Amino acid sequence: FSPDGARLATSSMDTSTRVWDIATGQQLLLLLGHKDLADQVVYSPDGTKLATSSFDGTAKVWDALTGQELFTLSSHAASVFDVTFSGDGKFLATASADKTVKVWEAATGKELLTLSAPRPLSGVAFSPDGSQIAAAGRDGTTRIYLLRIQDLIALAKSRLTRTWTVEECKTYLHADSCPAEP
Repeated sequence: FSPDGARLATSSMDTSTRVWDIATGQQLLLLLGHKDLADQVVYSPDGTKLATSSFDGTAKVWDALTGQELFTLSSHAASVFDVTFSGDGKFLATASADKTVKVWEAATGKELLTLSAPRPLSGVAFSPDGSQIAAAGRDGTTRIYLLRIQDLIALAKSRLTRTWTVEECKTYLHADSCPAEP
């Protein structure tokens, strides 16, 4: 459903995604572009975009009012089983059979982050505050990933018996210096 409840988007085994008017039952948009089954479809929180995932290994972002394809997210190596927007609409996450979750900038489609898992993934969700991602594995497990540097540092500090060196912060946090403690 669109955030205002006026439209419903559906995905199909015929590779298409359709947008329907809830009040009339009329098809408003036909979105074509995937080369294999269109698996999931989701509206952005503000209702201006739709994102679709597909067995063709891609996710696509569309203008929800016109149906124009805005961009394709194409760096997965296998089927993309799920796609979701963060609560603020700034980010997208995709879950794939290639054992990764990828985080993307929703405005541009720029890939920001890849999270690895030991098994293929079938679902993904952002926490309400956007600080974590839950990834559901096809093996029945769910993994929680921390996204904020300060949360990662706090977790590391709770498990380490010494202070990190600046070099370790550069290597493991990709930071020029060790951030201040949370």
